[in-house]
Amino acid sequence: MSALRIGTRGSALALAQAGTVAKALDGELVVIASEGDTSTASLASLGGTGVFAKALRDALLAGEVDAVVHSYKDLPTAPEPGLAIAAVPKRADARDALCSRKVEGARDGLTLETLPEGARVGTGSPRRRAQLAAKRPDLELVDIRGNVDTRLGRLTETGERGLDAVVLAAAGLERLGRIDAATELLDLDAWPTAPAQGALAVETRRGDERLAKRIAHKTSRLAADAERGVLARLEAGCAAPIGARAFVEDGMLFLTARVYRPDGGAQLTSSHAAYLEDTTAAEISTRVADELLASGAADLAPLGGDR
Repeated sequence: MSALRIGTRGSALALAQAGTVAKALDGELVVIASEGDTSTASLASLGGTGVFAKALRDALLAGEVDAVVHSYKDLPTAPEPGLAIAAVPKRADARDALCSRKVEGARDGLTLETLPEGARVGTGSPRRRAQLAAKRPDLELVDIRGNVDTRLGRLTETGERGLDAVVLAAAGLERLGRIDAATELLDLDAWPTAPAQGALAVETRRGDERLAKRIAHKTSRLAADAERGVLARLEAGCAAPIGARAFVEDGMLFLTARVYRPDGGAQLTSSHAAYLEDTTAAEISTRVADELLASGAADLAPLGGDR
């Protein structure tokens, strides 16, 4: 039997992520270029989260590969006709990481609390911008794009391109062997991250889900789907500053979601928990999202975007 052909984007992070899946499934990687990898435009202007998935999905539907690997947070929440999420492997660290410029004479880098007033902090995420503005309104927030190395490289630059800190996903840093660049890992209770951050999704053609069954991690899938369910119910796209955290403990599923005003000046939070035998990811995410909507989330943040 020939090796499973696993499609992936060509970035260093995508290759590292897909490489772990290929190793677990005894597969071989097939690199597929996407517009999101080649364009320098903002994610929102390119069409949102789905820009990274389209080329992979086209190749999968065309039979050029047998499965594709996505960062689950990059997938639109609406199902893709003919395709299925066959497996979510065990989730990596869902936290955000602050990576700050090295300070002479300091053994450790600066944290969010100790960054100087007016420090320049880079991020391309509306959620992170809102969270940073809420926590430290004195910071100068800089919109950035690029891969992990490009973003970290701006910490050593001077002038207009120089930054004092960037905020990145801890999971991506770990997968690239760059977690040592993090000077602070931000607590999920105070700093919820993008729905499904840290989780991978292995997608196949519908009916071929068995190809990835052996790497499926039930509780990781449950938590990620609960978080993404909030996005789906809110009809929120990549421009909506929304953070979510779900986890399973003592037979219960816990879910918290937070909607921010884009400038960080206000926020709404909803939390629910239920025993696993009494709920599904869809049910608990509906309760959380409906509570947010009833509290005025649609007036706070741009909802009704791409899903």
